[in-house]
Amino acid sequence: MKQLTQNLRTGETSLQEVPPPIVQPGYVLIQTHKSLISAGTERALIRFSKANPFQKAKLQPDKFLLAIQKIRSDGLISAIKSISNRLAQPIPLGYCNVGHVLEIGEGVQDIQVGDRIVSNGPHAEMVCIPRNLLAKIPANVADDQAVFTVLTSIGLNAVRLVSPSLGETVVVIGLGLIGLLTAEMLKISGCNVIGIETNEERLKVAVSRGFAAINPNSLSPEHCIKSLTNGFGADAVIIATASQSDHILSQAARLTRKRGKIVLIGTADLRIHRSDFYEKELTFQVSCSYGPGRYDAEYEQNGNDYPHAYVRWTENRNFQAVLHLMSNGSFDPSYLIGGNFPLNDFKAAYANLDAQKSIAVILDYPETCLSKRSIQLFRQSFSGNDGVIGIIGAGHYTSATLLPLLKNASIKHIVSANGLSAANLARKYNIAFCGTDYQDVLGDPEVDLVMITTRHNLHSQMACDAVKAGKHVFVEKPRLFAKTN
Repeated sequence: MKQLTQNLRTGETSLQEVPPPIVQPGYVLIQTHKSLISAGTERALIRFSKANPFQKAKLQPDKFLLAIQKIRSDGLISAIKSISNRLAQPIPLGYCNVGHVLEIGEGVQDIQVGDRIVSNGPHAEMVCIPRNLLAKIPANVADDQAVFTVLTSIGLNAVRLVSPSLGETVVVIGLGLIGLLTAEMLKISGCNVIGIETNEERLKVAVSRGFAAINPNSLSPEHCIKSLTNGFGADAVIIATASQSDHILSQAARLTRKRGKIVLIGTADLRIHRSDFYEKELTFQVSCSYGPGRYDAEYEQNGNDYPHAYVRWTENRNFQAVLHLMSNGSFDPSYLIGGNFPLNDFKAAYANLDAQKSIAVILDYPETCLSKRSIQLFRQSFSGNDGVIGIIGAGHYTSATLLPLLKNASIKHIVSANGLSAANLARKYNIAFCGTDYQDVLGDPEVDLVMITTRHNLHSQMACDAVKAGKHVFVEKPRLFAKTN
């Protein structure tokens, strides 16, 4: 299958051939129909990857501080090797995916093969997603609409943090894709929405949707908002733009009424000036992605939901709420679409995204895709060789420690659950086969030694299977396991 990736060191965006992911317990395997390019996040990632080391440090100062700490603890040479290794690993792009279910992992009860699904899967022909990060699409919602669900949930979560009352005035700073979707959620909630944006095309779109719109290059936002609110100021401000300055927070404070709220869903320098917030007793909060549950492994990876009575709107329930609004006709984001491009034309899609008039760009996928669990990248002969190796696991230990020590070894296979990390390392170290099913390694008679470097909870079963297959076994961190017959 094909997957879009970004190399953080070279700046290259590429469409790679990788083995499809293997379905896991609690997960669902999906064949993609469409995916939406997240303009702000993906362009920022591409811009970061193309920057030189000094520019990278300026763009992500928190990561730079971590790098300094690593140099102090591990030494300069070791730290540089570690950082360079991480930057060299291409990462997946995208997190707004629509497709249909191919396989269902153990423990998933309410999803059926063939169901249309929205998820936060990347730009790839097949994705494997945990149950709490996907939702079923109603029959009357088109794929071109549903693909906006995940990004809209980011805006919806910010609106829930504001908790606006009917008739309140809320300012949205930044009318890019997420900003406009946030404005739509505010409008549905009964708010008066005022947008602030410098891009004239986006301002025209906002006006056409019934929002008041201000270009700060030509009008004073403070004067305009005072005029529109009888001198009180906005009840709340949502910041949906990217900024490296603390000016954006000061501006938001000036626009907000006494005891108002400010919520950040974009990026900004978080140095808050006390005087801006003290006199008005303002509330400031950073919104975390799609909502409660985000980055909680128990919720996302292990499928443990929060009690409905105590956490009414989790990230998954926000997905469902957005799809319901689409289904009942309250929300149709398709007016934002600036173009549909085949996955193979991804370069044209990203170029279109930079056009002044384009807000949302969708990638379309072929109806069928190759689904071999193992793909051959290099033609090599291992017949009659001793010590042929198969590696199960393609994480940091494998890439940073193990493979550099095995440069002259005969490595035939490397596998990982998601496929991308195995494909990246196979290309880097000229390994013949990459895949996602470790049974392909165990079933290859030419493999003598199996090296297991997966997550520790998987070691015992894999080691037992390898011993049963008659292989020599190396385990990264050996664990006791039951004697096999």
